Parts: sequence; structure tokens; C-alpha cells
Amino acid sequence: MPHSPEEKKRVLARVRRVKGQLAALEAALEEGAECGPVLQQIAAIRGAANGLMAGVLESHLREEFTSSAETTEAQRSSINEVISLVRTYLK
Repeated sequence: MPHSPEEKKRVLARVRRVKGQLAALEAALEEGAECGPVLQQIAAIRGAANGLMAGVLESHLREEFTSSAETTEAQRSSINEVISLVRTYLK
């Protein structure tokens, strides 16, 4: 769960975008759209969901592992590496 009001606002905006993309996909399917655009819309939805997952996970990792005053620069660097790997994987 996002911990700051600005993070919460960002996450909710992403959720609303995904919701809009799903509504557009539903409309395209109801209208009998061609397979190519439908597949493209599904890929966009998957990318948006992965972006949402990466954002929430990044927020969680930063909150969980860097909130302590005892966190070293090496630990922060390790967290940044993990976040980078997760974002790469979710692309």
C-alpha cells in the first residue's frame, strides 16, 4: 500500500488508467474489432498493470528497507538494484 498521499494519488491515477483501458477493450470486443487492435490493447493493459505492480512494489521496498536511520548507503544501493531488476522484468 502506498504510504504517502502523493504515492497514493499516483497509484490511484494508474488504476483509473487501467480501468479506462479495460473499458475500451470491452467496447472494442463488443463492437467486433479486428484481432490486431484487440491484441494491442491487451498488451497495453498488461504493460499498465505491470507498471502499477512495479510502482507499488518499489514503494513497499523503499518503505520496508530504507525507513530506518541505520540504513547504509550500500543497503540503499542494493534496494535500488532490486527495484531496477523488478522494473526490467515487468516490462
